[in-house]
Amino acid sequence: MVIVSITPEIAIEGGKIYAGGLGVLEGDKLLGAGDMGLDYLALSLFYRQGYTSISFKGVEPILQPEEQDNEFISKLSQEREFSVQLRGEEVIVRPWVFKYKTAKAVLFEAVCPFWARRLTDRVYYENSIEETFYKYALLAKASAHYLKNYVGLNKVSVIDLEESYASLILNVLEVSKISRIIIHTPGPWGHPSFPGEFIAREFGVFLGDYINLTEFSLSKLDRGIVVSKKQEAVAAAIFPKYRDRIVSITNGIHLGRWMHPMLHEALTRSTLNVDLLKRVRQRAKEEMFSLIKSFKGNVNVDGRIVVAWTRRLARYKRPYFVTRFIEENPDINAFFVIAGKPHPRDSDGIGYLKKFRELDLKLTNVAYIPEYNIEKARTIIQGSDLLLFTPFPGWEACGTSYMKAMVNGVPVLSSRDGGVLEVVEDGFNSWLFGNEPTDFINIYTDQRAREIDEKDYNEFRNKLLWIIELYQKDPDKYWEVAFNSVKTAPSKVDIREALKKYYIKT
Repeated sequence: MVIVSITPEIAIEGGKIYAGGLGVLEGDKLLGAGDMGLDYLALSLFYRQGYTSISFKGVEPILQPEEQDNEFISKLSQEREFSVQLRGEEVIVRPWVFKYKTAKAVLFEAVCPFWARRLTDRVYYENSIEETFYKYALLAKASAHYLKNYVGLNKVSVIDLEESYASLILNVLEVSKISRIIIHTPGPWGHPSFPGEFIAREFGVFLGDYINLTEFSLSKLDRGIVVSKKQEAVAAAIFPKYRDRIVSITNGIHLGRWMHPMLHEALTRSTLNVDLLKRVRQRAKEEMFSLIKSFKGNVNVDGRIVVAWTRRLARYKRPYFVTRFIEENPDINAFFVIAGKPHPRDSDGIGYLKKFRELDLKLTNVAYIPEYNIEKARTIIQGSDLLLFTPFPGWEACGTSYMKAMVNGVPVLSSRDGGVLEVVEDGFNSWLFGNEPTDFINIYTDQRAREIDEKDYNEFRNKLLWIIELYQKDPDKYWEVAFNSVKTAPSKVDIREALKKYYIKT
């Protein structure tokens, strides 16, 4: 029986059809499912112009569409085109296919007419709420057609709807009994609402004047899944009517994709040791600085601890923690690698990007890495000494960057949020800081957010200063924590364990 995942984005090596964590997670799930021999099918869109490419004119960022590399295109094959009805017109859809062992991803490209073609131009980039609606109506109708005509609904065992955008398929096919919604964020962008007239016009059913797709999904389905234990309480607070339908399955990562090959082999053979970790980390650090020097020539390392903050540039991830710390401690004995992209229309994110650029130009111990992608993320994470993970508590559904660091023996300094609480043991395999509020706090409107930020930052600053000093004055203790990280994390974050909970009944 076929397992189906319908997702707005998916990160396939070399491709630019994802924006951030959800896409990377879906790519890792695809690889994990293939390794496990699962008959797994991921359905998404083929974005011709990717997400966003970053360049600068001085400190001013220039955000442009991306082009897909020919090498990535060469990994894909095409299946026969088909048509769906959208906005009362025939839309031609081209399926692009990527295969990995028993798993495959099918990416739908709108070929024509021109107005529909624009729907698959860029990830999460639309010019109106109506255009956003039609993008995901296209995903719904193309997925429904593919499942009926290319797979066969009688061969489908489960359909996972990754975020509520994918739930529009429930208005096309009667698959609610085999479908689940996977909620990947508590943030409002993950719970879009559309005028009921849009849905009525396109799908022939009137659901109300204005429809929140997450609530619609939870009302139709028996189960909603959140991606860390902590998010059970958060999601229940946001959607109290459906709290009894919400369970958690914590995310993971594909170890073969993210773990340094030498460490991965040693893990497989049970030959991990501190000396090997030190050698691997030194080699990885050399590779990372080759990358850095391709962007910035005047870097000053001199045996300093390498501290990384590499995440999507959004307010709730609190990139202003690392920039504030650097500005307050410009001469500290540490080297900072910062990276990440904002949404092209997120003014907050673009402001953080400018600040990153300013620090990169001003200081020799700061490097901002543009064009952040899977390959660069892997290089930076494996070559760092400490990863900063700083989301506002309650807003990180799970997160996986700390997982990628820890399986490489790179400890993290993290706020108390998401899946971190299930992986990190403070002072043993990494470090924690900050508060853990009992209720969900709106960072845009609640005055308590500023108070929590200030308290969290003070503890973050003090603990980071302490870790930097520890690295220099008590290296044996640092390496003890680093080795505990690589010893304990892999079994907890292996994506195959999450997939077993999703799909293999015990």
